Amino acid sequence: MAGSGEDVRLTAWVRGRVQGVGFRWWTRARALELGLVGWARNTDDGRVEVVAEGPRAACVNLLELLRGCDTPGRVDGVVERWSEPRGSLAGFMER
Repeated sequence: MAGSGEDVRLTAWVRGRVQGVGFRWWTRARALELGLVGWARNTDDGRVEVVAEGPRAACVNLLELLRGCDTPGRVDGVVERWSEPRGSLAGFMER
């Protein structure tokens, strides 16, 4: 995506009722629409961890969607970490 700014890596931990409600599938669909690569996986403590790489604007958009009111289940909070992209990801998977 030319002109979208530098690529970044977003890691987000989503807490709430986000397991067993189609949240990872929904996240994958949104990420693919935004042209991002990465994955979403359930964690043992009930959260979903999302890792996405791509243009900063697209990652910010995904983060806003994760915090929005149209997600499956119920999101009580999202903690994010920004870092340099590793460039080793292809596609977007549910793990």
